[in-house]
Amino acid sequence: MAPSATRTRQWLPYTAAVTAGLVVIAGAFVFVRQREAGNDCAIILQVNSSTEKAALLVDLAERYNHSDRSIDGGGCAQVHVSALNSGKATEALATGWTHTGLPQPQVWLPTSSLWTGQLRLLDQAAGRELQTPDHYPSIANSPLVIAMPQPKAELLRKRGPLGWGEILGLSGRDGWAGFGKPEWGRFTFGKDNPNLSTSGLAATIATYYAAVQRSSDLTQSDLADPAVTQFVRRIEANVSHYSDDSVDLLRSLAEADLAGGAGSTDDMSAIVLQEELVDLYNTGALSPRQDGQERGRRPNVPLVAVHPKEGTFNLDHPFVVLPSADDRQRAAAADFQKFLTEGDQQESFARLGFRDHEGRASAELLASVGAEPTGGLTYFKPPDPEVVSAMLDGWRTLRKKANILIALDTSGSMLAKVGTRTRFQVASAAAGKGLALLNTEDRVGLWSFSSETKERPKSPYREEVPLGEFDQKRVKSKIAGMAVNGGTALYATVRAAHRELVDRYDPQRINAIVVLTDGKNEYSKDNDLARLLAEVALDPQRPVKVFCIAFDRESDFATLDQIAKASSGKAFDATDPAKIDEAFVKLVSSF
Repeated sequence: MAPSATRTRQWLPYTAAVTAGLVVIAGAFVFVRQREAGNDCAIILQVNSSTEKAALLVDLAERYNHSDRSIDGGGCAQVHVSALNSGKATEALATGWTHTGLPQPQVWLPTSSLWTGQLRLLDQAAGRELQTPDHYPSIANSPLVIAMPQPKAELLRKRGPLGWGEILGLSGRDGWAGFGKPEWGRFTFGKDNPNLSTSGLAATIATYYAAVQRSSDLTQSDLADPAVTQFVRRIEANVSHYSDDSVDLLRSLAEADLAGGAGSTDDMSAIVLQEELVDLYNTGALSPRQDGQERGRRPNVPLVAVHPKEGTFNLDHPFVVLPSADDRQRAAAADFQKFLTEGDQQESFARLGFRDHEGRASAELLASVGAEPTGGLTYFKPPDPEVVSAMLDGWRTLRKKANILIALDTSGSMLAKVGTRTRFQVASAAAGKGLALLNTEDRVGLWSFSSETKERPKSPYREEVPLGEFDQKRVKSKIAGMAVNGGTALYATVRAAHRELVDRYDPQRINAIVVLTDGKNEYSKDNDLARLLAEVALDPQRPVKVFCIAFDRESDFATLDQIAKASSGKAFDATDPAKIDEAFVKLVSSF
């Protein structure tokens, strides 16, 4: 089937919105390693790796560059490593690798072959030479799992083998009461947005396979089956919120666990992610650490990897040599790929929780994350790229919908200049791009806030658009017409917005407040942060989450982070204005 032009266009807003942030994201991961003096190697091999294994690849490239290896035909090579999220790298490769600030790669190491298939579709749609026409060898593997706190996982396992639907769809009205634990409340889970995350994409595919009760040959007609869409919708209904980054989610969970308090994921019973992250969490790699420590303290309550009975998806970390490589670079790439699959390097992957290049798990890994089912794991076969593309199109309508109340700072400091524009103009443009990525079935409201002003004499905040059916044109028009003056009544506004959403809570939706501000609380009538944190603290029975974007350098990011974490939300750091588009894309991926 020919690739859909509509599908190609739908990927492009994500690309455009993050372009400004790509250099910032990836630039910190660019490393160039030279061989020791006197051993000059003329062949330069540029490698771009997915971010979760980038630091390891940098170390392994350094090890390779300081070895005495020579490639076929004579000579030696220097390997340079940069990093970019797999989804963003797919888009960058499809658009000529422009605006990344990174060297053009000859080797690409995404998290999964799912992305090579999507790049193939994008190339076909554009009439270009296919950059990823083949199947590629793995350098490491990590199956998708359902990670649960140990007590919950052990209780679930007492029921025997359970499937994706029985685990992720078990909430309903009973939740954990059906397992004799009513005090645990509802069953909800965390999941990455599949448009941006490999684990999120793999989790969505696994849900469809579970719905059709097969492990291969998923078709587009399956996706249109009403019973299948009903199954997927039921699973998505139990999502707590969609994450832009599972690692951040696990870091917050580890911090809360070690502090002994209610976790920032207190409303979640599970997280769907790759196995290696469960190992990193359990071994303290994602815990807060002291200076000089390689890892922090192990969490008090470890996570256990639960394997659904129908099977799971494997993230295969392919080694892709791109058409941009010349003959000498291809020879160097073949030697580097061989090097990565040798014993010492495979042990390095194992220390980070990966299975080896043939899919075998070490005893240490299984001791950390939990034993496999008797007989080993069953893996789903990756669907055709056209099916994955259609699945992502359909997911936009099947995913859990949201109630979103946006609170936009209109204090006088938003008139300060950022280049040739004001802060408010930069923030308004970014908000407009973010709004374009929301689902038309979301419910959206808009407030402005600063302090009491001539336009708002009785309250520091005002409802500009009531929470209701999403009218993108109306919201953007209201933002464009806002008056900018006054101080910053941050605490009073968050408190009132939280109360509004609690009163209008919808259990069928993600309920969230989005706060964009360039400052700190300047409102003397309400400056009690401790009381605010107590009031917005997450109620697992009626979770309302606060997401904050700290815009420009005067923002009090530390306080916004406290507010967000108290509610199980997240704060996004756009104190560098160049990051604001990226921050909005990450924010919108939560809904």
